[in-house]
Amino acid sequence: MQRKISDQETSKFISLILRHKPETIGITLDEHGWANVPELIAGVSKTHPLDMEGLERIVAADEKQRYSFNEDKTLIRANQGHSVSVDVELEKAEPPEILYHGTATKFEEAIDKEGLISKSRLYVHLSGDEEMARKVGTRHGKLVMYRVKSGEMHKDGQEFFRSVNGVWLTKAVPVEYLEKI
Repeated sequence: MQRKISDQETSKFISLILRHKPETIGITLDEHGWANVPELIAGVSKTHPLDMEGLERIVAADEKQRYSFNEDKTLIRANQGHSVSVDVELEKAEPPEILYHGTATKFEEAIDKEGLISKSRLYVHLSGDEEMARKVGTRHGKLVMYRVKSGEMHKDGQEFFRSVNGVWLTKAVPVEYLEKI
């Protein structure tokens, strides 16, 4: 008897496809990260049973609001977190004075030396509140939290963007703008 694949497992697979490896299922993303919904469903269904109803359920239930449909639901994309080069049409925004970043202690030494860098992603992800940063950070191991002096960074010329799901994005956070909490 075959094991039933959960919506959560399917959502993680869709995230992999839309953020990092669309070629895994033989699709391409346009320059703004959009994928054709029928092609995505067909490709994902080869290993994770999926139909339009299931995709809509996954998008609606995702607590991090990782995905967006276009108006007629013929296209879908990940809102942020890409390692593939796409322009998800983020608008520049003035950040609050303080943002937060939660991560694992295994990254603490590198962050304390280099600051926050995007590594394989296009942007560093920051949270507007400690609770969300804590949730994100604990997924990666034993938690360490940083307060980001985002208002000061912005005044000093650093650009910030806000994703449709509320995540704050910037290219890097130099050490001088970080405070461990």
